[in-house]
Amino acid sequence: MRLTALYTIAAILLGIPALRGDEAKPYTSPHAVEFQHSKRELLKDLLTGERGDPKKQSKIPADDWASDAVRKKYGAWGPPLKTFGVPEILDGQSAAWKRERVIALAMRYCGYSYQHHHLPDWEPPADWPWKEVGHGKNAKGIDCSNFTTFVYAVALGVHFSSAILEQSEATETKVGGEKSKLERIEKPKAFADCAKVFRTGDLLFIKNKLGKVSHVVLWVGPIGGDAPLILDSTGTGHKDSRGTAIPDGVNLRPFTEAGWYFQSLSHAHRVVR
Repeated sequence: MRLTALYTIAAILLGIPALRGDEAKPYTSPHAVEFQHSKRELLKDLLTGERGDPKKQSKIPADDWASDAVRKKYGAWGPPLKTFGVPEILDGQSAAWKRERVIALAMRYCGYSYQHHHLPDWEPPADWPWKEVGHGKNAKGIDCSNFTTFVYAVALGVHFSSAILEQSEATETKVGGEKSKLERIEKPKAFADCAKVFRTGDLLFIKNKLGKVSHVVLWVGPIGGDAPLILDSTGTGHKDSRGTAIPDGVNLRPFTEAGWYFQSLSHAHRVVR
């Protein structure tokens, strides 16, 4: 995947929120993504059909998302993601097309905050107990492993655990009721080899200071001679290529040799083989 079309243009085309309610100024990413396939073709069924309707992305009716029953069963995480079948639009499409579809869908959520939610468009009421999980607020958002689970389920009908450790240790996924093998890819010894080894849409698992996997990102790819990009939902503490602080939540972020993502990289999974 080549990366040249401005993110701000993608925001206009795909309806990405331009301004977060908790920020005085909008964050505009200097990073850019150009898809080899038309974004409208990649997301055609999601832009107009039920599959892309935020209110129909849970097995629980939207009117019941804030109910006592959901609160009791699912706690701060809110309504769960439903099981999606394999969309008809995938018929005859290449692996490269499917990988781009995952990223095209994921980029629609750039600007959403970091939240311990199953669904990015879940916006809990004021009295929702989000403090139980440590990260939350009364706004839309999603965390790292629920984000990767969500985009693969909606885009391709591929399902795997949203629990970070289980996701990192999985050897297979479920696709349309059938099991499908995951390809595990070990960390390249040289940073320069990452761009050669990884493919768009690969899941990269990152370790914490204790050496345990605690984070997952989507590999996007290189930007010409600049650092490759990843796409994830995480907290603050990362900077873009200009040295500007990137807000928490879903955003494109550079993957550099000295950065946390490479230095603490554990391994990767290739979902679309």
